[in-house]
Amino acid sequence: MSRPPHLHKPPMLEGVSASCVALPAGPWPLLVDFLAQRLPAVSQAQWLQRMAQGRVLDEHGRPLPPETPFEPQTRVYYYRELSAEPVIPFEASVLYQDEHLLVADKPHFLPVTPTGRFVQQTLLVRLKRQLGIEHLSPIHRIDRETAGLVLFSVRPQDRGAYQALFRDKVVEKSYEALAPLRPDLPLPQVHMSRIEPDEQFFRQREVPGEPNSETHIALLEARGDLARYRLSPVTGRTHQLRVHMHALGRPIVGDLFYPEVVHGPGHTDEDYSRPLQLLARSIAFTDPVTGQPRHFESRRQLNWA
Repeated sequence: MSRPPHLHKPPMLEGVSASCVALPAGPWPLLVDFLAQRLPAVSQAQWLQRMAQGRVLDEHGRPLPPETPFEPQTRVYYYRELSAEPVIPFEASVLYQDEHLLVADKPHFLPVTPTGRFVQQTLLVRLKRQLGIEHLSPIHRIDRETAGLVLFSVRPQDRGAYQALFRDKVVEKSYEALAPLRPDLPLPQVHMSRIEPDEQFFRQREVPGEPNSETHIALLEARGDLARYRLSPVTGRTHQLRVHMHALGRPIVGDLFYPEVVHGPGHTDEDYSRPLQLLARSIAFTDPVTGQPRHFESRRQLNWA
């Protein structure tokens, strides 16, 4: 069954674009009954409150009051929000912006996109709120714990071309990490392995089998028992650099997942003084929209202390 077309999608609110749900045929007497059942992360009482505040809209952008009946084959818009969201006390900076591309330099601890307990406290929403660019979209992702470069597409029509750079592996990416010095293990080297999800859903692990991940590793400098490494991933598996460094006996300083779990991603009492010492340092590619060569460097530094 085809869905009804978008008529007038509401504008973003506080940096958050409106989410859409298409209403199917069903037995719900009121719209709030459907929302509470199909989107249970928000309670019925919270949906009623949002509707009373005018934050649930029809396809013409008109607020829907709490007593709105359920009407199948229509669209409803709402804004994702959290009742209590921890404030992340670090700011990103914009290194480059034109009509097609934006490059941000992200701090540790800041998620790239809304997820879990973060909406407003994410790089994407902060940038959209700050710059007023509703269609801003990340071209790639880095972990919340990782600092450094994140690229965004400014226009929807350019997004696919930029994303293809990463899919086709024609982007030169370089990371830096602080980890134990292992003079007994030769460098530089290429580490290839098969990475699969661990029993703990937020972790990955190496398993036997055909490699699906590849990282080039080089030593940049050593200070006592620590060293700074350059990591150049060819593939982009989840936690790839963290898993590879752990497998090589060089777990990255500040890593809360490898080699042992200090605490999981739902932990709320974060220690901002001990970030993961992993930085997305540089990125280079030929711009698929303008044809120009691009090279960007993070201005952030890892903390030897």
